[in-house]
Amino acid sequence: MRVASILLFLVLAFLASGARAETSKEWQFDLIPYVWLPVIDGTLKYNIPPGGSGSPNVEVGPTDWFDLLNYGLLLNGTARKGRFLLSSDLVILSMTSKNDGRVVSVGSGNGDRIPVSGTLNADTRTDLDGVSLSLSVGYALRQTDEARLDVFAGARYFGVDVSTRWNLTADVTLPGGPVILPSEGSIGADKDLWDFIVGLRGYTRFGAGEWFAPYYLDVGTGDSELSWNAVVGVGHEYGWGDLLFTYRHMSYDQGADRLLNDFSFSGLAIGARFRF
Repeated sequence: MRVASILLFLVLAFLASGARAETSKEWQFDLIPYVWLPVIDGTLKYNIPPGGSGSPNVEVGPTDWFDLLNYGLLLNGTARKGRFLLSSDLVILSMTSKNDGRVVSVGSGNGDRIPVSGTLNADTRTDLDGVSLSLSVGYALRQTDEARLDVFAGARYFGVDVSTRWNLTADVTLPGGPVILPSEGSIGADKDLWDFIVGLRGYTRFGAGEWFAPYYLDVGTGDSELSWNAVVGVGHEYGWGDLLFTYRHMSYDQGADRLLNDFSFSGLAIGARFRF
């Protein structure tokens, strides 16, 4: 339902932008479909499940994209009129960490955390489905053939659904006490996060040629303690649009004892910008 709603929103926004383009020739539109090959890294801090006595902290990654990417849909769009702009960015990812996740500790419910040795981890697998949608409005502080600098503000939604299955060589127990985490089990959680974001974006051209360096940076807070997103790379201009080769890093941190603890996605991104 979450994905279908976002896709419906994008279709309606596209139809609306087309109607504006017919009535105002001053509107300019960019559409960038792209492929992102991220490495994931971070710690998942689950709550104690109903009827349970312990909550696992699960370390995920760093895991290479080749081992974990199930599917991805990534799309960026911008509408400009004069110096003003509207922009959106959509990321849908489904990933599985199979080989390098591990349970690092277990919360007992009384504030104590019992460390779990790496030798106890026989097999730990984490599945992650995530949707990120950013919407922002901005203004071009500089807009020339050689360079552009935009500032913007908006909101970013991040919805994540994670589940972990573990297989340990022994139960985890309190010292001299009961089992707080059985040797085999599973747990899941989902979060919907909204952050207010501010940032800057633009490009600098290399001389008078067709090569340029695009960049993007935003910082956000709200439901997360800190989130940020950065892109830097090179691009080449053609008559129909641009080819973009960039490195992207997206980070989320909800703070101590929350689900996403210093969680990040980072890696190469390849895209094509089409102008209308």
